[in-house]
Amino acid sequence: MKTRLLLITALMLGTMALSAQRRILNTPELPGYVTLKCDFHMHTVFSDGNVWPTQRVGEAWRDGLDAISITDHIEYQPHKQYIPTDHSAAWKIARNTAADYNIILVKGTEITRSMPPGHLNALFITEPDSLVKDDFMKVIEAAIAQGAFIQWNHPGWKSQQPDGIPRMYDVHRELIAKGWLHGIEYYNDVEYYPLVMDMCRDNNLAVMGNSDIHGVISEEFAAPAYSHRPMTLVFARERTLESLKQAMFDRRTAVWYGDNLAAMEEIAAPLFSSVVKAGAPFKDDGKTIKFELVNSSDIPMKLSGGPQGAPATITVPARGMVVVTADKKFLSEPMAYSVDNIITGSNSLLKVQISPARQ
Repeated sequence: MKTRLLLITALMLGTMALSAQRRILNTPELPGYVTLKCDFHMHTVFSDGNVWPTQRVGEAWRDGLDAISITDHIEYQPHKQYIPTDHSAAWKIARNTAADYNIILVKGTEITRSMPPGHLNALFITEPDSLVKDDFMKVIEAAIAQGAFIQWNHPGWKSQQPDGIPRMYDVHRELIAKGWLHGIEYYNDVEYYPLVMDMCRDNNLAVMGNSDIHGVISEEFAAPAYSHRPMTLVFARERTLESLKQAMFDRRTAVWYGDNLAAMEEIAAPLFSSVVKAGAPFKDDGKTIKFELVNSSDIPMKLSGGPQGAPATITVPARGMVVVTADKKFLSEPMAYSVDNIITGSNSLLKVQISPARQ
């Protein structure tokens, strides 16, 4: 009877979540692509989470996401005395609700091992029950045979890496050599791992960021501490499952967490340019000029290191504008800045040049 009540309550919560208002997220764009807001790491009662699968869809819809993956653990199921083991159950339960609310639902699971290799998500799989194997490499091989995108989760998680510093082990190098590792979480839950940016750049892997949510998302990432849940931005040709998958294999990703964006420089630079625009000077007194700098995204842009004759720092608010006063010489030469909240490496920030538009 208690189990029955638990399931009924979970179903009601999932339905109630979809009645909330959907948030519209204004994110940077990569020219020629569609920006998909995604969370590829979350749990339900079918492993160690506390909610029913449709609740995850409701949360994603309300939070303005385009795609999610429910990645319940294969090897760790603390509720199995109440809930039968079926590694496809969460996907089966959530798929119709996801379709009704235009959420792309990626079939996935979490492979749960001690370090090394640690925890990895297998995304875009077809049959998670076939991944129940003792030999780790056989598990990954079976997932790859299903077309899986393999993501290494929270590589600096202190429960497995006590000093919090991500390290590549021989098993990870073997996966990379075989082409069986495709992305690493730079951001997980409330932690980020700067060295992951270098790992991804050096090994041609996608930069990933996810909530790893177990409880209720609005409680874990509540205002004012959090303005939104962490997510992976994927730049796809179209808003389809197939295009999403291809974009991830092509490493067209960025991570949005708090007021920060993490991406490889070749992606970060056009993202910044897509949302920060300088207007033409509206005042010129012969020595200085004034012009507007507009930011159309939900991410404030924090610039520092400005040249002499220009502001040392500029913060362009989210969906806001500032007036910049600078020396007239910048009509013919750009102002160079670092963007403090766009990370391109463990010790590097995006470098940009600001020039007022020509009249």
